Amino acid sequence: MLNQFIDIATQKLHAKRKEYFGKHPDVYTKMYSYTRSNLVKALDCYPYYPKIEKSNATEVTIDGKQKIMLGSNNYLGLTNHPKVIEAGVKALQEYGSGLTGSRLLNGNILLHDQLEEQLADFVHMKSALVFSTGFGTNLGTISTICGPDDLIFSDEYNHASIVDGIRFSGARKCKYKHNDMEDLEEKLAFADPKYPRFIVTDGIFSMEGDIAKLDELAALSKKYPSRLMVDDAHSFGVLGPHGDGTAAHFGVTADMDLIMGTFSKSLGCIGGFIAGEKMVIEYLKHHSRTMIFTAALPPSNVASVMAALEIIKAEPERRERVMENAQFMRNGLKSLGFDIGESTTPIIPVVIGKDIKTFQVWKDLMDAGVYTNPIISPAVPQGRALLRTSYMATHTRKQMEFCLDMFEKVGRKTRIIS
Repeated sequence: MLNQFIDIATQKLHAKRKEYFGKHPDVYTKMYSYTRSNLVKALDCYPYYPKIEKSNATEVTIDGKQKIMLGSNNYLGLTNHPKVIEAGVKALQEYGSGLTGSRLLNGNILLHDQLEEQLADFVHMKSALVFSTGFGTNLGTISTICGPDDLIFSDEYNHASIVDGIRFSGARKCKYKHNDMEDLEEKLAFADPKYPRFIVTDGIFSMEGDIAKLDELAALSKKYPSRLMVDDAHSFGVLGPHGDGTAAHFGVTADMDLIMGTFSKSLGCIGGFIAGEKMVIEYLKHHSRTMIFTAALPPSNVASVMAALEIIKAEPERRERVMENAQFMRNGLKSLGFDIGESTTPIIPVVIGKDIKTFQVWKDLMDAGVYTNPIISPAVPQGRALLRTSYMATHTRKQMEFCLDMFEKVGRKTRIIS
């Protein structure tokens, strides 16, 4: 019945294409042939673009029903903090809703410069540059720094923004096995030394929740002279003695060339930054296309991020609490028999395996009041589809115990655990 439904839908789409184009080639062909989302919708377990009606960070309302949020990157629970909201409202009133232009021309305000100084100081680098999105930060930074005559060594699990940054740079890409330093060293040793080398890695890997071996990467970048960049999107505010990231966590900040971070995780907003040497940042400021051809980050966002950064500095207990909460859930899920990989951070994957099975388990958990994120290939390797769960400092023990109960109930029902 399901296959028949898909076949009929596909036939109708192809008939529509032929009506307009006949036998001529059509750039829409791949779209008319795309049935994957319709298949999942027909199974009543389509998980994307949920209509969230209300949110207080740890709980959201969908279709009038409350769900405990285990799908957010709001690690420190700052999106609803009164000081963060107050700072954003004040900037909104002072500057208006937006800046209607790039920072290069008319969109740069004092707040941008102040935030850059604070971020550079926080991650112990000389200078920083604020972009409008985290994706744009990686895309613009990598594609500006590297070119066709360069070699980029990239972890196979790196974020899509890094992958696209490499693609747009035109550089020669050398992908190494996930967190496998032997594989990377072999590739570095084999590479022609006449080409400049650039190593880039996530700090915390966004799907698996494990940490890059940045101390070993730093050693390799010295042994085989290479520039080294870490994407601290999920590490900022979480790792390090003060939440100052992966490099600080390993004590190798002095060996870093570039530290990238986003505002859409622990800082509870949107945007991103890159930090490094002053001359490098100055070059990016005038050459990165995602900087000079993108509208500036709105003042309300900048002010909210500045307030969130002050809270991170003043309240280290938030970082301690999110790690404690993650450890509680890690212990609970593992004791129930779930495969949770090698996570040691607030991101905990629950490996299911098959795509459709993952959607079905997601649906059962959502119906039970637990919001998770189903992740399938190509975001994860084929056959390793998973539910990505992530935890906040503001999750209560009662909420987490409820989630574990629901995981056990659904896991046994679907035979994920015995």
